[in-house]
Amino acid sequence: MTTAGPGRPRLSKQRRPGGTAAAEILDAAAELFTTKGFASTSTRQIADAVGVRQASLYHHFATKDDILVALLEGTVSEALTLANRLVDRPEPAAVRLYALLLFDAGQLLSGRWNLGALYLLPELRTERFTRFREERRKLRTRYAHLSRLVRTDLAPHESGTAARDDDDVARCGLPFRIVETVINERSDAESTGDASDIVTATTIATAGLLVLGWAGVDDLHPQAEALLEQCREQ
Repeated sequence: MTTAGPGRPRLSKQRRPGGTAAAEILDAAAELFTTKGFASTSTRQIADAVGVRQASLYHHFATKDDILVALLEGTVSEALTLANRLVDRPEPAAVRLYALLLFDAGQLLSGRWNLGALYLLPELRTERFTRFREERRKLRTRYAHLSRLVRTDLAPHESGTAARDDDDVARCGLPFRIVETVINERSDAESTGDASDIVTATTIATAGLLVLGWAGVDDLHPQAEALLEQCREQ
C-alpha cells in the first residue's frame, strides 16, 4: 500500500466507515469481493462505491491484488500477534488455547464482511500472496503448538498413551480448522438471510478444547477472558 500525500478530493460525501481513505477503499472492496466476486470486481467499481476518482484509489493501492492482500492479511495479523504473545505466557495451555480460539472466532464473526470466504480464491496460489499464506501457516502452527501442550497436560489423566496416539498430530490440527468453520457459518447465514442460529465464539472455543479431550471447559472461560484483557493492555 502506498500513502504518498492526500490524493485528489473525493467526488461525494463519505459513504464508507473508516478514518482514512484507504480504510474506506478496503471496506468497499471487501463488500464487492465477497458479494460480486474478486474477478468480477474492477477498481473502477471500488472507486465508485467509495465516491472517489479511480486515480485516487491508485494513490493508495497500486493494483486490485494489493487491496486483496491488505484485506486477507488483516484477517490473520491480530490473531497471530496474540498467538505469539500467548506462547510463553505462564497460564495453563488450555486457558491460552481457549483465549486464542475465543479471540480469533470473535473477529471472524464480527467483521463487517465475511473475508474468510476469500481464502479459496485461486489467485491466492500465486507468488503475490506468499506473505499471507506464510502468516496463516504461522498462525496454524501456533494453534498446533498450544494444542499439543493441552494434550500433554491430559496425558497423566488418560489411560494408555492416548496423548501419543498416531492420530494426535491430526487431532492437534483440528482447533485451527474448527475456528475457521465460522466462515461457512456466516456464508450459510447470508445465503438464507437467517442469522438467528449462527455459532458463537464461545461455542467455537469450547469445541476446540473438547476435540482435544479437555473436560471442564466452562471453567476456562473467565480465565481466558482475564488473559485476553491482560494481553490487550500490553
